[in-house]
Amino acid sequence: MDPDLLPRGGDAAQGLTPVVAVVALGGAVGAAARYGAALLWPTAPGSFPWTTLLVNAAGCAVIGVFMVVVTDVWAAHRLVRPFFGTGVLGGFTTFSTYAVDIQKFLSDGQAGTGLAYMALTLLVALVMVWSAVWATRRVLGERTR
Repeated sequence: MDPDLLPRGGDAAQGLTPVVAVVALGGAVGAAARYGAALLWPTAPGSFPWTTLLVNAAGCAVIGVFMVVVTDVWAAHRLVRPFFGTGVLGGFTTFSTYAVDIQKFLSDGQAGTGLAYMALTLLVALVMVWSAVWATRRVLGERTR
């Protein structure tokens, strides 16, 4: 647990209650958004899980922007990061579905596709976070000049 989330000189359990509450609320919002994406762009059984890949890519890009904003620009309230970063984006991104998709590929005898999907998702996630951080810092740096 991030010690900055706990109140100074207070009961640790009592201090965690608002954190747990905002993570749960944010998780519900993020999961609902992910479910909406799955309804809008359903993946047919046995096909490549493009929606999962795109949801994870978008979530990684947003976390890159968000982390620059809350660490370099905005002195956010202590509950903003757990609500949005852990809750909303944790609920929106779906790396558990990604793992299940890989397992399905492997059990269906499509090891090559499963391994390609595993590597592609990892690469896309890292590139999206890095490029979002880079672009956000560049845009915000130019605004302050």
